[in-house]
Amino acid sequence: MMDWTDRHCRYFLRLLSRHALLYTEMVTTGALLHGDWRRHLLHDPAELPLALQLGGSNPDELARCAVMAEESGFSEVNLNVGCPSDRVQNNRIGACLMADAALVADCVASMRATVRLPVTVKCRIGIDAMDSDEAFFDFVDTVASAGGCRTFIVHARIALLQGLSPKENREIPPLNYGRVHRLKQQRPALEIVINGGLANLTHCRQQLQSVDGVMLGRAAYHNPWLLSAVDQQLLDASPTVAARQQVVTRMLPYVEAQLRDGVPLNHVTRHMLGLFHEQPGGKRFRRHLSENAHRAGAGLQVLLDAVSLVGQRDRTDAAPVSA
Repeated sequence: MMDWTDRHCRYFLRLLSRHALLYTEMVTTGALLHGDWRRHLLHDPAELPLALQLGGSNPDELARCAVMAEESGFSEVNLNVGCPSDRVQNNRIGACLMADAALVADCVASMRATVRLPVTVKCRIGIDAMDSDEAFFDFVDTVASAGGCRTFIVHARIALLQGLSPKENREIPPLNYGRVHRLKQQRPALEIVINGGLANLTHCRQQLQSVDGVMLGRAAYHNPWLLSAVDQQLLDASPTVAARQQVVTRMLPYVEAQLRDGVPLNHVTRHMLGLFHEQPGGKRFRRHLSENAHRAGAGLQVLLDAVSLVGQRDRTDAAPVSA
């Protein structure tokens, strides 16, 4: 979710679910230690509970970044060893690290020795030829025993590190939920969270019969209203919000504050484009923001005008009529 779940996105998503654990986009250790660390760690307290997802392979550097996360008020530190991007592979970050379970264990142990925050691992069920229950369980066992990790968030596909783009790696390798379920069955003391291909809360409830948790990514980003039912349906809590328009109303003070700070409107509203997904006027809402929020001087009125289009069904919203 790099370049997607920034602080504006997370503030917006928190208005839909009060209790779901949110994650930052993956931030490399180099970006924190040698770049603009304030930009990456900045978050509103309203975003909590919030995990900082790190990319790196140097135990000492990861430990330093974990300290920064703890001092900045994050709820969890997550090490990503599941991203298949060439860009991160070249820096020995992401899914390629699954080939070196001992190093991943050292990274986790170093962070756990430095902070009190939970340290978790996001991974795949395998990479390349490492595509078996035995190889995957060996990886998990090493990171759990030597590193002390108790929580694994598992994307239920292998990653093919050569020949596929990151997008293709989210679609072409087949889903294998059974491998993740067997991990939980055979390692019941571990907390196992499943990710990959979950499109709605019905799918999530089905998975929760076999694992401890579910992670939603692009499904929740493209159809954020999906999260509005999470608190009630999955977490046995009261719903956070009752209507999409209510979300926009609650978002307005935040948007105003960001505009005063010089943040362009589209940096915030780009994350709101799917709010009225499959609703009458939803395409008008999306189109108006897409065409106008990026313009110089675009202000709050652009968002208000977009909301006023909701409920106005047009031909692009209408259902097809069969002859």
